[in-house]
Amino acid sequence: MTTTIRTSEPRELLALIPYQLGFRPRESAVVVSLRRAVRVGLVARVDLADLGDPRRGPQVARALVGHLVDDGASAVVLVLYTDEPLQADPTAGRRVLAHLADAAEPFLMEPECWVVGPAGYHALECADRSCCPPGGRPLSDLDGTRVGAEMVLLGAPVEASREDLGRVAQVGSAERRSARRAAERWAERARRVSDPDGLRRWRHEGLRGWRALVAGQAASAPAFGRCAAALDDVLVRDAVLLDLVPGHERLADRVVAGWNGPEVGDALRAMVDPAAGVAPPAHRVECAAEALRQVAGHRPRAAVPALTLLAMLAWWSGDGARAAVLVERALDSDPDYRLAGLLEQTLGAGMPPGWLRALPD
Repeated sequence: MTTTIRTSEPRELLALIPYQLGFRPRESAVVVSLRRAVRVGLVARVDLADLGDPRRGPQVARALVGHLVDDGASAVVLVLYTDEPLQADPTAGRRVLAHLADAAEPFLMEPECWVVGPAGYHALECADRSCCPPGGRPLSDLDGTRVGAEMVLLGAPVEASREDLGRVAQVGSAERRSARRAAERWAERARRVSDPDGLRRWRHEGLRGWRALVAGQAASAPAFGRCAAALDDVLVRDAVLLDLVPGHERLADRVVAGWNGPEVGDALRAMVDPAAGVAPPAHRVECAAEALRQVAGHRPRAAVPALTLLAMLAWWSGDGARAAVLVERALDSDPDYRLAGLLEQTLGAGMPPGWLRALPD
């Protein structure tokens, strides 16, 4: 999402950041790319301690600047979120700013820097107490901004913390047991298949079960358990993702049958390539995401495929922060899960989905 904002209105920019990230940052350094000095582009967050570290900080800063330059930034704003009293002693804030400014010097003008504390916000080096009074300007100023009002009308959510972005509620123990038994039976059925046609039928049934869940049909603990077991199969997992790409819906049936023709590449390009990128169908993706949350909530110890698909949908929808938290959860459970690893590399490179990269500045 790009937003036009006047750089003379820092309160509008500060009000926007939590909506862009999807959560309220704490002890964080946030860099904001300004395209043509007025349009907000990339918004990236790192731990404040990492950017301020004397050894790691310059390297972190160079990586951030690389992403800003790739985003087409003409200017950058640095916002420090901290409980430390940087207004009384800005030394630590100056160190963070210096790391970013040194990295940005060959490419961008010196960053403007703001600090958001527990009760107020202020410019890092502002000595004018009529501009930045002791304790900073009140945070309540940010509640009445134009940007904030627009985000509320759009229903944009803001979680309390970064960790909350990856929250998946577990169901009760009885439902989890029922889902586990159904998953074990479904997986055992696949293991007993002795011919390719039987395996293809099993995969097709798994895909049909998934589609029923997305459509809001047959939602039960056993159905979520069977879906969790089906998603352990890579072809079913990939078919679930391809089933959501506009114009390629029937491709999923061919994938679970073992077909891997050029249309698979076309569908993937619709997600990643700016020349062919298409936005995700919002309603269908949200229904799919809810089904995946239910699968993960019913089978929390076997949730890596569901968490990875949730991360993919978040990334495709432009919510990189949520995607990063979800993919971290998946890799914590299975560090070798290939699709999660590939998505982690994509996020680490700061690459948005194709349709977002194709939007005009």
